[in-house]
Amino acid sequence: MKPESPAPLVPAGLLEKPVKILFIMHPGIGDFCYLQNFFRELAARFPSLEMHLWVGEHRITADPAKWDGLKKFILYDWLAVCPFFKKIYRNNYSPAGLAAAVEEARAENYPVITTLVLARWHRYAKLARDICRDGMVISAMRPFDLKGWLRSFPYKKPDIAFPSAPAKAGHISDIFNHWFRRLFGVGLPMGKRMPFMNIPGEWTCWADGFIKKTGADGQKLVFVNVTAKDWKRCWSLKNGIETIRAMQQVPQWKDAIFLLNAMPGDVAKFHDAIDKSGLERTHLFSAEENFFQLPAVLGSCSLIISVETSVIHLANAVRIPVIALMRRKYAWLWYPIDTKNTILITTKKRNDRMDEIPPKRVARAFGEVLKINHKHGDPNNEYDHASSN
Repeated sequence: MKPESPAPLVPAGLLEKPVKILFIMHPGIGDFCYLQNFFRELAARFPSLEMHLWVGEHRITADPAKWDGLKKFILYDWLAVCPFFKKIYRNNYSPAGLAAAVEEARAENYPVITTLVLARWHRYAKLARDICRDGMVISAMRPFDLKGWLRSFPYKKPDIAFPSAPAKAGHISDIFNHWFRRLFGVGLPMGKRMPFMNIPGEWTCWADGFIKKTGADGQKLVFVNVTAKDWKRCWSLKNGIETIRAMQQVPQWKDAIFLLNAMPGDVAKFHDAIDKSGLERTHLFSAEENFFQLPAVLGSCSLIISVETSVIHLANAVRIPVIALMRRKYAWLWYPIDTKNTILITTKKRNDRMDEIPPKRVARAFGEVLKINHKHGDPNNEYDHASSN
């Protein structure tokens, strides 16, 4: 007999009433690609529940010169149009802003605050306790160890703690599923965890205009991204250019237009590299104004080639085939969930950096891309599975 699932930590009777709950999290774009499904399901299951979100900031600083960059975290653009959250705390990147946000949150008198993080759990559990004076704090925490005990000793522990990850996880969404099942009894099978993206019309129009300027209107469009926040997950700009050059030699892609993605701070360097390379039909792209510039352009592509960053998950969200370059260390957990529409290329060894993947390995996947029977804009289309190791 299959064991029964444990009772949800947040009583259903509470959630069925008009009640506010605060989620304290530190999600990135890639995380939210999958978390969004669980928040949508929770909102549908408990329509009277009012969800508030505290976006944790690890880089709190008293240096005003850094505040402008921190307050422009692009996830906020996405959260701003997300219908599941009534309130979002986002101005906590400075000591004064953090203190003000804590006072604002205390005034809400949340009956339940939950911290859902995989790192710095002790810090966020303390924050939740500082905010929640009379309510209940529930925290996802690591299993007990001496280091964890020393960190938690100086302050009151959460009222309820549960393991931050299940005993077995085959994908990052399994961890998120574990959180929502333990808290609310709300889980999703793998088939219902596919990322989705609702792009505001103004940015779809912007993308149409941008693409027409590149001359790609009616042509195949290929998006290439070589950068990630972690330098170990970055591919060299040289490798990106060599990959574009190799793809232009393939008859099926010879007339394609290529977009090389650049972080806003790297625009000048990437523009100079493209000019010096002599590559034809290759243009620079950077989402400098709004997050939705990125998925809007991705959704118009025929193919996306990207290193291990949020782009590979956004590719699944807009239903475009992707060649995903990943370090073997994390590929087992963070692979794009739409495997039928993904060609996965990993490093040979667990701790290899991304530059250990040579452009010739990516070039061998160009033919496999053509096997993917992709119908643009049809999320129910079945694709031929293709993979490369």
